[in-house]
Amino acid sequence: MKLARIATDDGPVSGQYEDGVVHGDDGVYEVGVDGTFLPPCDPSALYCVGRNYAATLDQMEYERPDEPDFFIKPPASVLGHRDPIPYPDFTGELTYAGELAAVIDEPCRNLSADEVSDVVRGYTIMNDMDALDQQGRTARKAFDGSGPLGPWIETAVDPTGIDMWTDVAGERRQEANTELMLFGPHEIISYLSRRFTFRPGDVIAFGSPANPGLVEPGDTVEITYDGVGTLRNTIVDAASVDD
Repeated sequence: MKLARIATDDGPVSGQYEDGVVHGDDGVYEVGVDGTFLPPCDPSALYCVGRNYAATLDQMEYERPDEPDFFIKPPASVLGHRDPIPYPDFTGELTYAGELAAVIDEPCRNLSADEVSDVVRGYTIMNDMDALDQQGRTARKAFDGSGPLGPWIETAVDPTGIDMWTDVAGERRQEANTELMLFGPHEIISYLSRRFTFRPGDVIAFGSPANPGLVEPGDTVEITYDGVGTLRNTIVDAASVDD
Protein backbone atom coordinates (compact mmCIF):
# COMPACT_ATOMS: atom_id res chain seq x y z
CA MET A 1 0.00 0.00 0.00
CA LYS A 2 1.19 3.48 -0.85
CA LEU A 3 0.57 6.30 1.63
CA ALA A 4 0.75 9.85 0.27
CA ARG A 5 0.20 13.43 1.38
CA ILE A 6 -1.01 16.17 -0.92
CA ALA A 7 -1.62 19.91 -0.60
CA THR A 8 -5.20 20.94 -1.40
CA ASP A 9 -7.07 24.24 -1.19
CA ASP A 10 -8.47 23.03 2.14
CA GLY A 11 -5.11 21.98 3.57
CA PRO A 12 -3.00 18.82 3.62
CA VAL A 13 -4.73 15.52 2.93
CA SER A 14 -3.27 12.09 3.72
CA GLY A 15 -4.45 8.77 2.43
CA GLN A 16 -3.87 5.73 0.28
CA TYR A 17 -2.47 6.50 -3.16
CA GLU A 18 -3.52 4.47 -6.17
CA ASP A 19 -3.41 5.26 -9.90
CA GLY A 20 -3.02 9.01 -9.47
CA VAL A 21 -5.66 9.32 -6.76
CA VAL A 22 -5.40 9.79 -2.99
CA HIS A 23 -8.22 8.25 -0.97
CA GLY A 24 -8.57 10.46 2.11
CA ASP A 25 -10.91 10.14 5.07
CA ASP A 26 -13.30 12.69 3.60
CA GLY A 27 -13.10 12.01 -0.11
CA VAL A 28 -11.05 11.19 -3.19
CA TYR A 29 -8.46 13.60 -4.57
CA GLU A 30 -6.82 13.49 -7.99
CA VAL A 31 -3.14 14.42 -7.85
CA GLY A 32 -2.43 17.33 -10.18
CA VAL A 33 -6.07 18.41 -10.23
CA ASP A 34 -7.19 18.55 -6.60
CA GLY A 35 -3.73 18.84 -5.07
CA THR A 36 0.01 18.37 -5.44
CA PHE A 37 2.38 16.05 -3.64
CA LEU A 38 3.71 17.00 -0.24
CA PRO A 39 6.57 15.16 1.46
CA PRO A 40 5.01 11.85 2.55
CA CYS A 41 5.75 12.50 6.24
CA ASP A 42 6.55 15.37 8.57
CA PRO A 43 9.84 14.44 10.27
CA SER A 44 11.34 16.08 13.32
CA ALA A 45 14.70 14.96 11.91
CA LEU A 46 16.22 12.98 9.07
CA TYR A 47 18.89 10.57 10.29
CA CYS A 48 21.19 9.83 7.37
CA VAL A 49 23.83 7.11 7.13
CA GLY A 50 26.82 7.66 4.87
CA ARG A 51 29.66 5.46 3.64
CA ASN A 52 27.34 2.45 3.53
CA TYR A 53 28.35 1.02 0.13
CA ALA A 54 31.80 -0.32 -0.70
CA ALA A 55 31.71 1.45 -4.07
CA THR A 56 31.25 4.78 -2.29
CA LEU A 57 34.23 4.08 -0.04
CA ASP A 58 36.36 3.37 -3.10
CA GLN A 59 35.14 6.48 -4.95
CA MET A 60 35.71 8.88 -2.05
CA GLU A 61 38.77 7.06 -0.65
CA TYR A 62 37.10 6.59 2.74
CA GLU A 63 38.04 3.97 5.32
CA ARG A 64 35.44 1.26 5.92
CA PRO A 65 33.54 2.25 9.11
CA ASP A 66 33.30 -0.18 12.01
CA GLU A 67 29.76 1.00 12.79
CA PRO A 68 27.16 3.10 10.92
CA ASP A 69 28.46 6.59 10.13
CA PHE A 70 25.63 9.12 10.37
CA PHE A 71 24.61 12.77 10.25
CA ILE A 72 21.32 14.65 10.66
CA LYS A 73 19.32 16.87 8.34
CA PRO A 74 16.72 19.28 9.84
CA PRO A 75 13.05 19.52 8.82
CA ALA A 76 13.87 22.60 6.69
CA SER A 77 15.81 20.33 4.35
CA VAL A 78 12.67 18.47 3.23
CA LEU A 79 11.06 18.92 -0.19
CA GLY A 80 8.35 16.86 -1.86
CA HIS A 81 8.16 14.88 -5.07
CA ARG A 82 8.33 17.21 -8.11
CA ASP A 83 9.28 20.24 -5.97
CA PRO A 84 12.11 22.28 -7.54
CA ILE A 85 15.48 22.03 -5.79
CA PRO A 86 17.09 25.49 -5.53
CA TYR A 87 20.79 25.49 -6.45
CA PRO A 88 22.38 27.19 -3.40
CA ASP A 89 24.30 30.36 -4.17
CA PHE A 90 27.07 29.38 -1.73
CA THR A 91 28.28 26.35 -3.71
CA GLY A 92 29.67 25.57 -7.13
CA GLU A 93 29.71 21.79 -6.63
CA LEU A 94 26.24 20.38 -6.03
CA THR A 95 25.65 16.66 -6.19
CA TYR A 96 22.93 14.13 -5.36
CA ALA A 97 22.58 10.67 -3.80
CA GLY A 98 19.66 8.30 -4.28
CA GLU A 99 18.81 6.67 -0.96
CA LEU A 100 16.21 4.29 0.43
CA ALA A 101 14.66 5.65 3.63
CA ALA A 102 12.45 4.27 6.38
CA VAL A 103 9.66 6.27 8.02
CA ILE A 104 9.02 5.69 11.73
CA ASP A 105 5.41 5.11 12.81
CA GLU A 106 5.50 5.46 16.60
CA PRO A 107 7.67 6.87 19.40
CA CYS A 108 10.44 4.40 20.12
CA ARG A 109 13.94 3.95 21.50
CA ASN A 110 16.40 1.13 22.23
CA LEU A 111 15.14 -1.22 19.56
CA SER A 112 16.58 -4.60 18.78
CA ALA A 113 16.94 -5.43 15.09
CA ASP A 114 14.04 -7.87 15.44
CA GLU A 115 11.76 -5.09 16.75
CA VAL A 116 12.42 -2.63 13.90
CA SER A 117 9.75 -3.89 11.50
CA ASP A 118 7.10 -3.27 14.19
CA VAL A 119 7.80 0.48 14.32
CA VAL A 120 8.44 1.24 10.63
CA ARG A 121 5.48 2.70 8.73
CA GLY A 122 7.11 1.91 5.40
CA TYR A 123 9.81 3.00 2.99
CA THR A 124 10.30 6.01 0.75
CA ILE A 125 13.15 7.62 -1.24
CA MET A 126 15.45 10.50 -0.29
CA ASN A 127 17.80 12.56 -2.44
CA ASP A 128 20.76 13.47 -0.23
CA MET A 129 21.86 16.74 -1.86
CA ASP A 130 25.45 17.65 -1.07
CA ALA A 131 27.38 20.91 -1.56
CA LEU A 132 30.77 19.25 -1.92
CA ASP A 133 32.90 22.39 -1.66
CA GLN A 134 31.62 23.35 1.81
CA GLN A 135 33.47 22.58 5.04
CA GLY A 136 31.99 19.90 7.27
CA ARG A 137 28.96 17.66 6.86
CA THR A 138 26.42 20.07 8.30
CA ALA A 139 27.38 22.82 5.86
CA ARG A 140 27.49 20.35 2.99
CA LYS A 141 24.31 18.41 3.61
CA ALA A 142 21.90 20.15 6.01
CA PHE A 143 20.87 23.25 4.06
CA ASP A 144 17.32 24.16 3.00
CA GLY A 145 16.08 21.86 0.24
CA SER A 146 18.84 19.29 0.70
CA GLY A 147 16.47 16.42 1.48
CA PRO A 148 13.82 15.82 -1.22
CA LEU A 149 11.60 12.97 -0.04
CA GLY A 150 8.89 10.89 -1.67
CA PRO A 151 6.87 10.34 -3.67
CA TRP A 152 4.97 8.27 -1.08
CA ILE A 153 5.53 5.66 1.63
CA GLU A 154 5.34 2.06 0.48
CA THR A 155 4.19 -0.15 3.36
CA ALA A 156 4.61 -3.53 1.66
CA VAL A 157 8.25 -3.87 0.65
CA ASP A 158 11.27 -5.76 1.95
CA PRO A 159 14.16 -3.24 2.12
CA THR A 160 16.76 -5.91 1.41
CA GLY A 161 17.62 -6.87 -2.16
CA ILE A 162 15.98 -3.87 -3.90
CA ASP A 163 17.36 -2.74 -7.25
CA MET A 164 17.88 1.02 -7.55
CA TRP A 165 18.97 3.48 -10.22
CA THR A 166 19.37 7.23 -10.59
CA ASP A 167 19.03 9.15 -13.85
CA VAL A 168 20.19 12.76 -14.19
CA ALA A 169 19.03 14.65 -17.29
CA GLY A 170 18.23 11.28 -18.85
CA GLU A 171 21.68 9.79 -18.14
CA ARG A 172 22.04 6.75 -15.89
CA ARG A 173 24.33 7.84 -13.03
CA GLN A 174 23.75 5.25 -10.29
CA GLU A 175 22.78 1.58 -10.35
CA ALA A 176 23.00 -0.86 -7.45
CA ASN A 177 21.07 -3.14 -5.09
CA THR A 178 20.43 -2.67 -1.39
CA GLU A 179 22.00 -6.06 -0.68
CA LEU A 180 25.34 -4.26 -1.25
CA MET A 181 24.88 -2.14 1.89
CA LEU A 182 27.57 -2.62 4.51
CA PHE A 183 24.99 -2.24 7.30
CA GLY A 184 21.41 -3.38 6.72
CA PRO A 185 18.32 -1.21 7.33
CA HIS A 186 17.20 -2.99 10.51
CA GLU A 187 20.75 -2.93 11.90
CA ILE A 188 21.02 0.81 11.24
CA ILE A 189 17.67 1.68 12.81
CA SER A 190 18.49 -0.39 15.90
CA TYR A 191 21.91 1.29 16.19
CA LEU A 192 20.48 4.81 15.93
CA SER A 193 17.62 4.04 18.33
CA ARG A 194 20.17 3.52 21.10
CA ARG A 195 21.20 7.16 20.65
CA PHE A 196 17.98 8.97 19.72
CA THR A 197 14.29 8.77 20.57
CA PHE A 198 12.45 8.49 17.26
CA ARG A 199 9.16 10.28 16.73
CA PRO A 200 6.36 9.42 14.27
CA GLY A 201 7.32 10.63 10.81
CA ASP A 202 11.07 10.63 11.46
CA VAL A 203 13.18 9.42 8.54
CA ILE A 204 16.20 7.12 8.51
CA ALA A 205 18.10 7.06 5.19
CA PHE A 206 20.51 4.22 4.47
CA GLY A 207 23.14 5.73 2.21
CA SER A 208 23.85 5.72 -1.48
CA PRO A 209 26.04 3.81 -3.91
CA ALA A 210 28.84 5.55 -5.80
CA ASN A 211 27.75 8.92 -7.15
CA PRO A 212 29.38 10.03 -10.41
CA GLY A 213 28.88 13.64 -11.35
CA LEU A 214 27.48 17.01 -10.38
CA VAL A 215 24.14 18.63 -11.20
CA GLU A 216 23.32 22.01 -12.72
CA PRO A 217 20.16 24.13 -12.97
CA GLY A 218 17.83 22.51 -15.47
CA ASP A 219 18.85 18.93 -14.60
CA THR A 220 16.06 16.59 -13.53
CA VAL A 221 17.08 13.94 -10.99
CA GLU A 222 15.02 10.74 -11.01
CA ILE A 223 15.72 8.17 -8.28
CA THR A 224 14.01 4.79 -8.51
CA TYR A 225 13.87 2.00 -5.96
CA ASP A 226 12.10 -1.01 -7.44
CA GLY A 227 8.88 -1.73 -5.58
CA VAL A 228 8.89 1.68 -3.88
CA GLY A 229 8.64 4.29 -6.65
CA THR A 230 10.48 7.12 -8.38
CA LEU A 231 11.37 10.44 -6.73
CA ARG A 232 11.67 13.21 -9.33
CA ASN A 233 12.93 16.78 -8.82
CA THR A 234 14.47 19.42 -11.07
CA ILE A 235 17.38 21.67 -10.09
CA VAL A 236 16.61 25.37 -10.57
CA ASP A 237 18.34 28.70 -9.99
CA ALA A 238 17.75 29.80 -6.41
CA ALA A 239 16.70 33.24 -7.67
CA SER A 240 13.77 31.73 -9.58
CA VAL A 241 12.42 30.22 -6.35
CA ASP A 242 12.99 33.36 -4.29
CA ASP A 243 11.10 35.41 -6.87
